[in-house]
Amino acid sequence: MNLNDNMKTLNELTNNSVERMTALGELNMKLAERMATRQMDLFGRWMEQGTKLMRVATEARGYSDLYKAQVDMTKEASEQMMAESKTNLELATEARDEYRGWYETTVAEMRKGGSLVEAAAKA
Repeated sequence: MNLNDNMKTLNELTNNSVERMTALGELNMKLAERMATRQMDLFGRWMEQGTKLMRVATEARGYSDLYKAQVDMTKEASEQMMAESKTNLELATEARDEYRGWYETTVAEMRKGGSLVEAAAKA
């Protein structure tokens, strides 16, 4: 191999690495956006619960009404948290699958395209 071949090989390896890292960065951003959206939704729900609690506290005719409303709100919040936990588990599973897909694709491309060690051996 001459200098031009070496430079061409290094440029190809660099471009491939940049493409792989760009794909990983895009995957990271997509997952971060999804998680941030979920967190904002959850924060909105807790704000609604706080508002509802304040409204119930001012509208309650007595302690028993307030207590019943708090029990109902606690039950509702628990159900929402269980639903959120299930959804978050699904999100984590999807993320795992997407990262695994990226990893397997990257390894397959590296095997197909040759590695730096093989390029150096040719030189």
